[in-house]
Amino acid sequence: MKRIWIILLALLLPVMAMAQSSEVLPSELTLTVAVEERDSVPYVREMVLITIRGVYRRHITLEKLVQPDFDGFSWTQLGPDHWSDERVDGRQVKILRRRMAIYPNRAGELTIGSFQHNLTLTDEGDDWFDHQIQSEPVTITVAPIPPEAEGQWWFPARWVRVSDQWSNAPDQLAPGEGVLRVVRIEALGVTPEMIPPMPVLTSPSAMIFPHPEKRLVDLTANGPVTHAFWRWTIRPTNTTSTIVEPLEFSYFDTTTREHHTVSISAQRVAYGNVVPQAQSGSGSVTATVAPSHLPGWPVAMVAGLIFVGGIGAGLSGWRLTGRDALHRFALFDPLARQLRGAARAGMVQRVRRLAHALARRDGLTPIRRKLLAELDHSLFALDATRADLRVFARAFLAAKQTGRHPI
Repeated sequence: MKRIWIILLALLLPVMAMAQSSEVLPSELTLTVAVEERDSVPYVREMVLITIRGVYRRHITLEKLVQPDFDGFSWTQLGPDHWSDERVDGRQVKILRRRMAIYPNRAGELTIGSFQHNLTLTDEGDDWFDHQIQSEPVTITVAPIPPEAEGQWWFPARWVRVSDQWSNAPDQLAPGEGVLRVVRIEALGVTPEMIPPMPVLTSPSAMIFPHPEKRLVDLTANGPVTHAFWRWTIRPTNTTSTIVEPLEFSYFDTTTREHHTVSISAQRVAYGNVVPQAQSGSGSVTATVAPSHLPGWPVAMVAGLIFVGGIGAGLSGWRLTGRDALHRFALFDPLARQLRGAARAGMVQRVRRLAHALARRDGLTPIRRKLLAELDHSLFALDATRADLRVFARAFLAAKQTGRHPI
């Protein structure tokens, strides 16, 4: 048994000595760069995926992977380096993987320079020494942007998803209420700056307040996934409905190699009590009028009684309305007192709610409509100054309704 152990030890000693020697064989440390296989030549600014792979049959004490300057490319690293233990040709080895997305900035033959891995190894005497390995340069061919995309925003992506969301039903708004619209764009294979800029949303009569655009990115093994959020607050300016104009942008599908146009249709925005006017018909209706006969005196007496009763009911209703209207004088109106108190306290949202409550109760005059629009502009517009709430409250309460009109 001892002889067997001696023989095994004699066989392993050269291997162990080689593994820890100061001489490094080329087969012990390798570093390669692989470009994702594809059936077509990439266009300028189209994502190209590369994988850097290192195989190490020596013990590594310290390491640092230095990448080239990527002349002619933009790039992003898709997550941290991944180290693993694998068995290759019956031996346990260390494997390094780094995944990157690169974007060529010009057409022609572009070269990905050499990656250099600076390593600290151990020799026979357990002393450290430095060693470097390099990958071979890789050249790829890049095509120019296709002619049909010239003059447009060039947006190549592997896939694009679009959603159009509203905070509430845009055609069922409460009087004076606004609605938040969010268009979300999600695209694979693009970085945030590659998504088209937020468009200008237009409408014939609505007030539109754009919000700052938000862009986020998730790094995945298949490339970066960018999320862009376009947001607007929209509010009708009158009691009639309005239309928000459609939006449109285009992108190039790098998987199918086709151009696509994304169209977001127009949307009607209105208060809930506004009903679209019915179109007048072109046909005519003919009615048959039956001959009439004047009634005799018994019917006239019944009509007289009905007339007298109607006058009494009308006077009674007038007296009741007068009593109910008493609290609408500034001295007795609780809503008016609350509005003035909220204005003094600087509670802008409460002032807005109370003003709309008064408008719903008393009706909305042109002056009050203008005051509410100015208040909303001071709240939502990017460059607006904050309104003086006390001045607003006094002006709003002074603009009394002479006749009730629907909001």
